[in-house]
Amino acid sequence: MPDILLVHGSCHGAWAFRDLAPALQDLGYTAFGIDLPGHGNNPRPITDITLDLYADAILDAFEDSAIVLGHSMAGFPISAAAEKAPDRIDRLIYLCAYVPRDGVSLIDMRKEAQRQPILEAVERTADGLGMNILPHRARELFYQDCSDAVVEFAISNLCTQAIKPQATPIQIGENYARVPKSYIRCTNDQTIPPEHQLTMVSDWDQKDVYDIARSHSPFFSDPLGLAALIDHIIKD
Repeated sequence: MPDILLVHGSCHGAWAFRDLAPALQDLGYTAFGIDLPGHGNNPRPITDITLDLYADAILDAFEDSAIVLGHSMAGFPISAAAEKAPDRIDRLIYLCAYVPRDGVSLIDMRKEAQRQPILEAVERTADGLGMNILPHRARELFYQDCSDAVVEFAISNLCTQAIKPQATPIQIGENYARVPKSYIRCTNDQTIPPEHQLTMVSDWDQKDVYDIARSHSPFFSDPLGLAALIDHIIKD
C-alpha cells in the first residue's frame, strides 16, 4: 500500500488530519500529515516562508515516493513539489484545493472566482506579511457541518498564514503535467466556491473529478467517508 502524505491548507496544520489519518491507516495505508513551515509545530519567521520552502518541506516528508493530498491552499505547494520531483509523487489528490496554472499566483487565481467568501473572514497582520482567520467567522467559513467540539478544537489551533507563498506566481511545466491527478470537490464549500472548483478542473478528464456533499473540512465532518473515497481513487 502506498504512503499518503496529507498537506493542510491556510492557517491550519497537521492537526487538521487527526481523524483522517487514522481512518486511512485502518484501511491499510501509511498516512500522515505534515506541518508546513510556519504552521503547527514547525515554527519559522514569517519573512522566511516561501512557496519553494513549502515544496521542499513536502518532499522532505517522505523517503521514496508517496501519494500527496493537498487541501485548499496546499494545491499550490503540492504542485510545486511535483514539478521539482515528479518521479517521487505517485499521484496528486486535490481536496477542494486550488489547481494552479503556470505563471499565476494563488491570490490571482482566487480573484478569478465570481465570489470571494473568504475575504470577510480574514484580517491582515499589522506588518502586512500574514493573515489570520477571524475566530467568530471560522465556523461558517470552514466547519459549518462539523460538531461544536471540532470547531472549538480547530479554532484553538489556527495560526497566522504567510502571504508571500500565496502571492508568488508558480512555475510548473512538463514535470508537473505528467503526474497523475485527482480532484475532490466539496459541493457545500463556503471557502472556495464549488463552481470555481469546477472551473479549475474543466479541462480534466472528468473521471478524475469526484463530488462530496461536504463543507471545506470533510476531514473533520466525514473522515470515514473521505478515507473511503481516497481509497477508491487510489485503487480505481
